[in-house]
Amino acid sequence: MFKDFKVKIAIIWLGYVGLPLAHAFVKEWFDVIGFDINKNRLEELKKWFDATNEITWDETKYLKYIKYSSDEKDLNDYNFFIVTVPTPINIYKKPDLTPVIKATETVARNLKSWSIVVYESTVYPWVTDEVCLPIIEKISWLKYQSDFKLWYSPERINPGDKEHTVTKILKIVSWSDDESLEIINNVYSTIIKAGTFKASSIKVAEAAKVIENTQRDVNIALINELSLIFNKIGINTFDVLEAAWTKWNFLKFTPWLVWGHCIWVDPYYLVQKSEELGYYPEIISSARRINEWMWIFISNQIAKQLIKTWNKVVWANILVLGLTFKENVPDFRNSKIWDVIKELKDFWVKISWFDPYSYNLNKHILEEINLEENEIIKDYTNIKFDGVIIAINHKEYDELDLSDLIKENWIIFDIKWKYRKKWYKNYNSL
Repeated sequence: MFKDFKVKIAIIWLGYVGLPLAHAFVKEWFDVIGFDINKNRLEELKKWFDATNEITWDETKYLKYIKYSSDEKDLNDYNFFIVTVPTPINIYKKPDLTPVIKATETVARNLKSWSIVVYESTVYPWVTDEVCLPIIEKISWLKYQSDFKLWYSPERINPGDKEHTVTKILKIVSWSDDESLEIINNVYSTIIKAGTFKASSIKVAEAAKVIENTQRDVNIALINELSLIFNKIGINTFDVLEAAWTKWNFLKFTPWLVWGHCIWVDPYYLVQKSEELGYYPEIISSARRINEWMWIFISNQIAKQLIKTWNKVVWANILVLGLTFKENVPDFRNSKIWDVIKELKDFWVKISWFDPYSYNLNKHILEEINLEENEIIKDYTNIKFDGVIIAINHKEYDELDLSDLIKENWIIFDIKWKYRKKWYKNYNSL
């Protein structure tokens, strides 16, 4: 009987989603194993080091209570599987379900009767039912509902956010059956202090998750397009928005280079399913095109400003502050600032980089983004630059005085509007 079993939790993949979940469950003294094929990641966690910085230093002591394994046979003793693998897109901007499929196969090979499988990875509607379920039944030889239960409960982690942590975000659980609902609610309610919300079906929960980031992408695209228009008109976008924000129901979005693992990825999942059904979404696709194109606009604006100020672009000495995909997050993957920098380097701009999280730049990432090690600087205080690009608003830059870094005729291009309230000559922003 499902109601009689003792919950033993297996987290599949210890990334931004999986590790905080495992950490929260083990703090409540659940039996937890974290499975990951990245052995280096597991070795770091065994030493209480979290490269993602999602677990605060004073909380890392609980990491020792999690069992870690890259051997799937160790999953055989567990009965509550939570899949938290990433869901990327391929070079053609199509959903890549390979991680979900591989994780599903791993779970299925080690599934036994009276088990529950929960998916938290962001997918389009019907993936859990049409892709994952058949794989589990085929490999495990178990029958859905009678032998195992299948749920979808989307992750809502916001990397780097120390206020809206996993335990404080309302948890969506999708209805599967009344028998396992009580178990699911009891398990998640133990760690989710914000409570749970029961969606009417798995596909409804899948859709709810994928539109969260799609909505943000569309709103950002609108403001990005407005910034392009205001640039043509010759007025400052921030000045316009600052005035508009005085109305209570004007949404507070700003122009942005949309990057990371979620906002610029998730809309493609919804587009894929929509096109499969014969409908080609106009607004979502247009928003994606605008946001994908912004790095070109930013590169051109920087080049134009260099020409205007220095009457040249070649050999201009530029410092880039911030290389990660998000503020205060030590992750350099999916950062669109690389596209801007590569474009400027094609103009023979001399680039230097500074990021307080550069310790997390491994050889693989350096090769992937074509980053020169000698361009990473640790001490920029004794160097005078022709210009500075503020790409990411790390907290370490809060006390930075740009006047100490730049020559008399300099430019600043502030993508994040960090220094908007300070007076700097030749200040530029989106």
